[in-house]
Amino acid sequence: MIFQVEEKDVGKRLDIFLLEKFSNLSRSHIKNMIDGENVSLNGKYVKAGEKLRLNDKVQAEMPALQEVKTKPENIPIEIVYEDDDLAVINKPQGMVVHAGAGNTSGTLVNALLYKLKNLSGINGKLRPGIVHRLDKNTSGLLLVAKNDFAHNSLAKQIAEKSCKRSYIALLEGTLKEQAGTITTHIARDKKHRTLMNVCPDNEGKLAITEYKVLKYYNGYTLVEFNLKTGRTHQIRVHASRVLHRPIVGDKEYNPTTKINGQLLHAYKLEFTQPHTEKRIVVKAPIPDYFEKVLKKMQEK
Repeated sequence: MIFQVEEKDVGKRLDIFLLEKFSNLSRSHIKNMIDGENVSLNGKYVKAGEKLRLNDKVQAEMPALQEVKTKPENIPIEIVYEDDDLAVINKPQGMVVHAGAGNTSGTLVNALLYKLKNLSGINGKLRPGIVHRLDKNTSGLLLVAKNDFAHNSLAKQIAEKSCKRSYIALLEGTLKEQAGTITTHIARDKKHRTLMNVCPDNEGKLAITEYKVLKYYNGYTLVEFNLKTGRTHQIRVHASRVLHRPIVGDKEYNPTTKINGQLLHAYKLEFTQPHTEKRIVVKAPIPDYFEKVLKKMQEK
């Protein structure tokens, strides 16, 4: 839907404007739409508090509305670290982190509700305990908060970049640069709305990724990525759209890939324990299917 700002709406916040247009939605739902880049102002993604001007054009894409109830499910999950404040989960490839359209069960949150007694409530009933996310087909380490104090502390560490998140990925082709830093802005792809893409600096959100080559194979490169920001599909976009070396098995950004199973793994987390302030480092080895691909390439 597209709305043009009239005289009576000049100076209003974007979220208030949309709340008046969609009276059946809550303010938090509107904010999630804006934060999720389902709303644009004059073709650009802005914050919920952006003030409107005469003749501005607001475009809103309405996500499907449905009531989703997340229930505990006895799903095996690997907890690689746990204390009174938090847990670190080694999420398997193919598991969705939290419920949403088309995914009401079988998620990590369903498993967490069964496995852990307490989870933080900051992200509401659909995402209890979830401090940050991994894509469905990305495996590896994920922080879970058991209380709001821990959640706020861990979220602040991520925002201030003191929480370090490292990934290993196998890329198509030979990456000539041994190391570097990628700095772009990322927004939803204008043609394919389920994907992300790099965009002009005055659009989207800042995305910074550091990388270094770990090993070369015949026609492939094993790379370590370190996130300095946490945008949706950030590593996958930077690998495919900036380095022009997409991740092996990534069907969305690498449609011609011949290997099933996205070879992107969050292998290391480094953070400060919220109460003790002790520095904690957790690692998870690459999954067996990833290791088997590397062994086959080594043999060749």
